[in-house]
Amino acid sequence: MNTLMLLDMAVSGFGDRVALGSRRNGITYARLRAAAAVGAKLIREGGRRTVVFVGENGPALPVAMFAAAAANVPFLPLNYRLAPEAIADALSKQDAPLLIAGDKIAALAGEEVTSVPLADWPARCLAETDLDLPVEFADADDVAVLLQTSGTTSAPKSAVLRHRHLASYALGTVEFGSAGTDEATLVAVPPYHIAAVANLLTNLYAGRRIVYLDAFSAAGWLDIVREEGITHTMVVPTMLARIVDELERTGESAPGSLRSLSYGGAKMPRPVIEKALKLFPSTDFVNAYGLTETSSSIAVLFPEDHRQAAASEDPAVRARLGSVGRPLPGITIEIRDDRGEVCPPNFPGEIWVRGAQVAGEYLESGTLLDADGWFATRDHGHVDEEGYLFVGGRSDDTIIRGGENIAPAEVEDVILDHPAVAEVAVAGVDDDEWGHRIVAFVVTKSGQPVDPEDIREWVRARLRSSRTPDEVLFLSELPQTATGKILRRELVKLAAG
Repeated sequence: MNTLMLLDMAVSGFGDRVALGSRRNGITYARLRAAAAVGAKLIREGGRRTVVFVGENGPALPVAMFAAAAANVPFLPLNYRLAPEAIADALSKQDAPLLIAGDKIAALAGEEVTSVPLADWPARCLAETDLDLPVEFADADDVAVLLQTSGTTSAPKSAVLRHRHLASYALGTVEFGSAGTDEATLVAVPPYHIAAVANLLTNLYAGRRIVYLDAFSAAGWLDIVREEGITHTMVVPTMLARIVDELERTGESAPGSLRSLSYGGAKMPRPVIEKALKLFPSTDFVNAYGLTETSSSIAVLFPEDHRQAAASEDPAVRARLGSVGRPLPGITIEIRDDRGEVCPPNFPGEIWVRGAQVAGEYLESGTLLDADGWFATRDHGHVDEEGYLFVGGRSDDTIIRGGENIAPAEVEDVILDHPAVAEVAVAGVDDDEWGHRIVAFVVTKSGQPVDPEDIREWVRARLRSSRTPDEVLFLSELPQTATGKILRRELVKLAAG
């Protein structure tokens, strides 16, 4: 099975249904498949062996990705916010690339790089409607997508996702043609993130119309959900926090069309999800945890889990609102200690995962799967007695103060409960005496001033004194990736400088 076959199945089942864009003038499944064949023809005629996409959300993305699949060449969506030299460096490492990008990005490419203007790409591929154009069906083990990891603690690496990994994820998580004709999803995550790739494949396989949001704002997101009758969407925690703030600020009701809201990409602060559950009373919430290297989600907290946890007075059950749920079918998760032994419930360690969708491979270093197919996520966490997974953060993020291991998330959750705090990140900064000193980086609501000692006292009253921040720094915004992951290395530099 390959990704193009997923689209072919959709065409055979509901080819006349709108796949992309507005209900009035969107692109149908049949037209998308024809455009992919035309794009593949352009790729082959130019002798191109990689498709590099640098742009924002829109129909150009799925047309480019399926065209690459139809030509059986890797598809690499790059972060359009990267520095020019980083984009030029990435292009120089690709094999005979076809670059789909705006004029400024295209100017960075050398003469050996063929480029197509981003604005022209969909129109060129949609100009022909010949469904009989030949395509090259990839083998399941061929490379489908290359994604640069976010590099929150180190330099980015190129994750390799083969057709079998992505197809396995889609087939294992979505029922074919399960979406109603009225269903539509709003995709606001950036094209270069695994969530964008996974959302494209799973929603098309389900038969759900996809609407893209090219630039996120809470007010704009709410407007499109209402205008397009959006029923499903996926956001990252930062986006949901801003949507919650917008609804609280305006006093408006949540859009009534929204049936399902999934979130992931970074840790969701419990105060944010608790407010969201109240503001969206008729919406099902889904928390999905996964990595680029695992072809998206490997564990899910389903709507019923959210409802039970939010309504329960049992602390252990209520705590599950801060979990990422339980493993998906076909996925096995283990928590291992420093000796590689499997931890019992409620004991923290490193998260290891195994399953057909798990790639665990990089261009730079090859596969990182062990002999039994296990992949070390480098995330720390634990499972409770019922198998719910709690993610504590990256192993690199752990603060070791005076020999005591401290998870930043534990301190962050407490600070977020402070009435004046909008966002917070906690990091460990090297210290000669303690090993690490704890620094809290705080963004206040509406820029209102807060005494740093007030934040410290707030934490001290709720956690052990060893977890009280040694220092509190106020910022206008936190450095983070487009999916809401905090760039702690930038915070550490700031505090150390």
